[in-house]
Amino acid sequence: MYKKFIITTAGVLKFGQVSRHMDLLEPGQDDCCGGGLWENENGTIILFARSFDFGAPDFSRLSRVDWNTLDGQEHPLVYYPSWPDRILAVPIIVGC
Repeated sequence: MYKKFIITTAGVLKFGQVSRHMDLLEPGQDDCCGGGLWENENGTIILFARSFDFGAPDFSRLSRVDWNTLDGQEHPLVYYPSWPDRILAVPIIVGC
């Protein structure tokens, strides 16, 4: 199992420990707005890479975070678009 995330077509960021990004979809769904991998580093959720199933995450579609799929607590979110290089860190602001 791997720490993966997706952004649903409804704009919800969902986290999970799954084999494939497809495993994070609700029954009957077959698409999303991309995804990647995540890690918790000292309380900050680091988002990186891209989904082989759905491609890179489209954060412009993000409207809310389902923290219940993580640990129920809000955390700062940072995306590394050039992973594995950590030259550019993009803070993710939800609902803006």
